[in-house]
Amino acid sequence: MRVYVPSTLRLLSAACNAGEAGPAPLTVYAVTPALREWYAEGDDEELEYAAMAQAARASVGLLAADPGTSRRRVVIAAEVSAVPPADGSVELGDARLELHVVIPWRSVASVHLDAAQATTVIGKAADLWDAAHGVGSSAVDDDAVFALDSCEAEDLMWYATQEIPDLLAAEGPRGGQRI
Repeated sequence: MRVYVPSTLRLLSAACNAGEAGPAPLTVYAVTPALREWYAEGDDEELEYAAMAQAARASVGLLAADPGTSRRRVVIAAEVSAVPPADGSVELGDARLELHVVIPWRSVASVHLDAAQATTVIGKAADLWDAAHGVGSSAVDDDAVFALDSCEAEDLMWYATQEIPDLLAAEGPRGGQRI
């Protein structure tokens, strides 16, 4: 089954160097029964795109938690042999799963990454992540939600696994850390 792992350039570098994405448990996104039911008219390709979009959104949350890393969403696409079934607590349309194993690098199929030009849009969304989710206040900030939704207009570029070491080298030490 194809799963999509939200990441950052810094976490991607660590996974590439360690030879695995982890540690477990990992929050991943995939075509789940809840996603299939929500997108009943969608074909397999559209469902995969929807799962990857949810992973890309989760990547913004990782960027919010690590303000020193480059403001570019990263999604690792991998093939895993088994994914635990949803426990019934997911909402309709949710692609989120919890994976209780690390993902070996040999299982990674591709990596998806924002273009460098997207850093302003993605950075603003990361800076407003807490406000978009009502963290620290009683209400969700509509402008912050709009900033987060604006990320969806940015396309993720596709990279084959053999391109990742060169990509990371071009980004500099520690995954494009801002100084």
